[in-house]
Amino acid sequence: MCGIIGCVGREGETLDVLMNGLSKLEYRGYDSAGVALVDDDISVVKRQGELVNLEQAVKGAELGGRLGIGHTRWSTHGPPNDRNSHPHQDCTGDVAVIHNGIIENYQLLRDELTDQGHEFQSDTDTEVVSHLIERNLDAGMTQKEAFYDAIKTIEGSYAILAVFAGHDTIYAARQDSPLVLGIAEDATYLGSDVPAFRDYTDQVVYVEDGEIAIINEREWYVTDHSGTRHDKEIHTIEWNAEETGKSGYDHFMIKEIHEQPRALRQCLRGRMNELTGSITIEELGALQPTGVQFVACGTSYHAAMYGAELFREAGIPAQAFLASEFTTSPPPTGDDLVIGVTQSGETADTLSALREAKRRGATTLGVTNVIGSTVSRECDHVFYIRAGPEIGVAASKTFASQLAAMTLLVMATAPVTSSTKRDIIEAFRDLPSAVQAILDEAPLTEAIAEEYLDADAYFFIGRGLNFPVALEGALKMKEITYKHAEGFAAGELKHGPLALVSDKTPVIAIVTGDDEIARKTIGNVKEVEARDAPVIAVTDGQSDVERYADHVIRIPESHPRTAPILGNVPLQLLAYYTAAQLGRSIDKPRNLAKSVTVE
Repeated sequence: MCGIIGCVGREGETLDVLMNGLSKLEYRGYDSAGVALVDDDISVVKRQGELVNLEQAVKGAELGGRLGIGHTRWSTHGPPNDRNSHPHQDCTGDVAVIHNGIIENYQLLRDELTDQGHEFQSDTDTEVVSHLIERNLDAGMTQKEAFYDAIKTIEGSYAILAVFAGHDTIYAARQDSPLVLGIAEDATYLGSDVPAFRDYTDQVVYVEDGEIAIINEREWYVTDHSGTRHDKEIHTIEWNAEETGKSGYDHFMIKEIHEQPRALRQCLRGRMNELTGSITIEELGALQPTGVQFVACGTSYHAAMYGAELFREAGIPAQAFLASEFTTSPPPTGDDLVIGVTQSGETADTLSALREAKRRGATTLGVTNVIGSTVSRECDHVFYIRAGPEIGVAASKTFASQLAAMTLLVMATAPVTSSTKRDIIEAFRDLPSAVQAILDEAPLTEAIAEEYLDADAYFFIGRGLNFPVALEGALKMKEITYKHAEGFAAGELKHGPLALVSDKTPVIAIVTGDDEIARKTIGNVKEVEARDAPVIAVTDGQSDVERYADHVIRIPESHPRTAPILGNVPLQLLAYYTAAQLGRSIDKPRNLAKSVTVE
């Protein structure tokens, strides 16, 4: 959740490197931010609130340093304020640490350290690490020994960086929280995510659970907890630094909504053969599941629901589970393939569910966007959606790519007829341009958003494959507008939610095609219309839902497998324009973080 960065080898530029890295990581945490720069002493500056507060605090300050560490916080232990901001120091001020994760035994350790005379300055779990190191140094340990022993003492999830006054080394450890090394000719970097240092290098090393990384001006290396060095492969990042900028857009979210045509092309490229009507996904090998269990959270859970429906339609039993529930009461896995869907590849709940599935003997597949992520390294198979970097907290282009990937996955592994494959491949060929056509008509959606700014709530309804899209539309509205929104299977309205319908609750109905599912959804539209609810229909024009709608957002007519992907785009735009007109913090909605790395 939190963002961390470290840098060695940029003397004279250390502060600039840290601040630039924190700006690239602000999507991971923005309750507060801070930096520590090391020379003979450690200089710490930290501020509550968004990064701009820290930028003002360090402006004009003489903060030199041979090395440094920086942090953006997403609060878990203690409210967001200056004293709970990272970095945290020991009693002497000679040790500073930053941390992403949760230390589960911190209270026991804090009580023990307090009894021994250590004075704590914050409410955080992180601060125990600096005092553990201090205690070890007082006992005669070297800095390296003191850090290793502290890491062995704590329990929980962490990516931890520690620095010492007067010394040129950063010590870092990982357990269940992401940590990446950036390797350049003149400097070495540490980050919770590649964007932290992508401006300076495209060479990375992934630190695994249970490993410790040590970097200084002379060398970098990675060991286990006993100090045994590990050989590590250096990977090259394929995307460039410019992809993590706003490119002239007001927000990352609207930029990434408009990047969906390109993201879909990247997802589909090289995987479909229109001439032969075949789908080839080399990463999947010869997978032919007889049953499928999906595990995922948030937006990815909606994509998992979509994938499960596709597998069921292909005759393969499939279910989608919330990853956080799967670990507490996992169903029998048998010979089922367990698929974890996670944009970042670092979602803690999803990783735990996949690990539980592996313990039960299941074959696992990770569907992710991030090459080299934990899920890609731990699963038996990995399928990359290839959407490109996504910075906005509210997922947009990655959801569209996840839906496309689910369709490819089913066609590659399930018994789908050649004629069906050909039809879907043809529809996919036209999908990016169809999305672009919707984006070109965005002003219509913007006007509709303005009309309903005073709504009490927003209801999204759909059936079949449009049901997960309705859920996702509601989630987007909740995430970035802070307005109440709910998604429903359209047929469930009359079983309770209809009691909430009024003239202040617009109902957004996704109706595509003109089959029985569409006709039944139109029946539900009539139910809310009869109760004075304004209706916004997202439709391809094949049905007569327009007769019963107050507003119509047209999407191009397409195949039933691509229509929900198109229907999702106006819902993203509706949420975005509503949030923009309400003046919300769209890219950094309150209380949320992009990559949820704690359970």
